[in-house]
Amino acid sequence: MKLYGKAEAVAQRILEAFEQGTVPKALAYMFIHREVECPTASWSWRNRLLVALNGTYDARGYRQWQEVGRQVKKGEKACHILAPKVIKAKEDDEARSIRAGDSIVTGFVAVPVFGLTQTEGEPLPHEHQDTAFIDSLPLVEVARAWGLDISLYNNAREVEKAGFYRRGRRIALGVTNLATWTHELVHAGDHRLEMNSQKPGSMDNEVVAELGGAVLLECLGYEIESDRGGAYAYIRKVCEEEKQNPISVCSALLDRVCACVAFILETAQGLADQGHQAATA
Repeated sequence: MKLYGKAEAVAQRILEAFEQGTVPKALAYMFIHREVECPTASWSWRNRLLVALNGTYDARGYRQWQEVGRQVKKGEKACHILAPKVIKAKEDDEARSIRAGDSIVTGFVAVPVFGLTQTEGEPLPHEHQDTAFIDSLPLVEVARAWGLDISLYNNAREVEKAGFYRRGRRIALGVTNLATWTHELVHAGDHRLEMNSQKPGSMDNEVVAELGGAVLLECLGYEIESDRGGAYAYIRKVCEEEKQNPISVCSALLDRVCACVAFILETAQGLADQGHQAATA
């Protein structure tokens, strides 16, 4: 790959900073939290994760969409969330501190919901802002050329994940930080090159994605947004969980990191060349 050398040079500079301890403080995450009323705002994190992985932050039942002037498109398939099945206690149960009339969860039932993009009709607040933000992401054309959907989701608490890559299908972002975007994009490149572990969340996958994301941004000139401090903190954490030295792990995975970065950059260059040829034809 012709851009491998550029990726390697940037990666070496980042690794030297890691070794010397000259990385800045991690940037603060800018979480996506819309001030807009939608049912998902009160859902459990598990249910919000389910709809995020299906490419949306706003999912509702068929009739709920009709109530806001939108209609589910013909042929769309629902995804399912888990809703508690609640009944009223008929009598006191002192052993469980339950009084007659109290609400009791007896289990969970699957409820079909549809995402915003599966509907059409009246526009909703922030719909156009989301589209503009996604369109502005660097290298977004690469993800789209790979057939990946890109979506945003509300992420109000720091305990929730900043982003997700659903293998071969989509990237979902809960923050506006570019470092999270490129982390997930490198996951996608690593997957397409078939170099990653088949176990999502494995140490090597995460180190490649985090270091690769920082290298990718710095290759593009985003030296602050690459967030070296955050990258090192993340890599150190995932390596220490496996009782591994972060510098040693990064060094061992350097070829794979550079291959992913070069692959993404060359894909972008190829798309740009195609666009130029089409414009001048």
